[in-house]
Amino acid sequence: MLHAYVADTVPAADRARSLGWLSAATSAGTMIGPVIGSTAAYWGQAAPGLVAAGLCAINIVFAWGWLEESSTIDDHGRTRKRKPVWHSAWTIARHPTRTVSRLVWIYAIGMLAFSSFTSVIALFLGSEFGVDERSIGYVFLYIGFLSVVMRSLLLGPIVAWLGETWSMRVGAITLMAGFISYTLATGFWTLALVMPLVPIGTALLFPTTTALTSRWVEKAELGTTMGTAQTFAGLSRTAAPLIATSLFQRVSPGAPLYVGAAYIVVLLFLSLRVEDGAPSVASDEGAKPASLREKPAESG
Repeated sequence: MLHAYVADTVPAADRARSLGWLSAATSAGTMIGPVIGSTAAYWGQAAPGLVAAGLCAINIVFAWGWLEESSTIDDHGRTRKRKPVWHSAWTIARHPTRTVSRLVWIYAIGMLAFSSFTSVIALFLGSEFGVDERSIGYVFLYIGFLSVVMRSLLLGPIVAWLGETWSMRVGAITLMAGFISYTLATGFWTLALVMPLVPIGTALLFPTTTALTSRWVEKAELGTTMGTAQTFAGLSRTAAPLIATSLFQRVSPGAPLYVGAAYIVVLLFLSLRVEDGAPSVASDEGAKPASLREKPAESG
């Protein structure tokens, strides 16, 4: 729910940048974590789990001591009356063709595809390229480094050039190409050349989808909608490992990656109806364009 917290606490002018840094921080954790886990594996099978538990405890201390409650007061000094998350989720499920609903579904399907990849990539690399638990950390270090560079340095210029909607579509296409390229790689060095496609794809797809969502949502509903998007993404993260590992075991090592590419095809179809340059209804002034006032349910 960190996206919802950022949406509630950061001014609109700094929101996209803050979400990008949040995404970059996540990528940095993804980059460093596997190396720590692989190193801890030398100390015994239980060591990686104990190290992870210790890091979670540190996280709790930081959140308890320094993370303040997000504001519940609007710009006019009134207490915000938020609709419950279940209401937003039901609206998105009931009206999937609305712009905000479409963007939430794009985010969820993209996460389903990416989580399918992350669920089996260690198994796939072990099966096809002999990567084991002591070397997998360096693979994730390489992928994570590329992701941090993309999100912190290159994402802004690319979005400024292509626009948010086309950056989202290009990211989806790149992610799909990355999945397929993994199955076609003939050796580890060939694989190293195609590995950047996945971090490039996710760096373009997810932040731009979140940014587009924030532009279409009224300020009062922004945190709730962001939280709903993360709820849908959480369901994807739950379902993806079950589907992907079953395909890996029962069909072939490459099957989860091909199915992940098929998810992206659905995502691309949904993205065709998303407009670039959407009105920024999530500004600090809370101004809502007349074109959206007639459709209050658009906020999801």
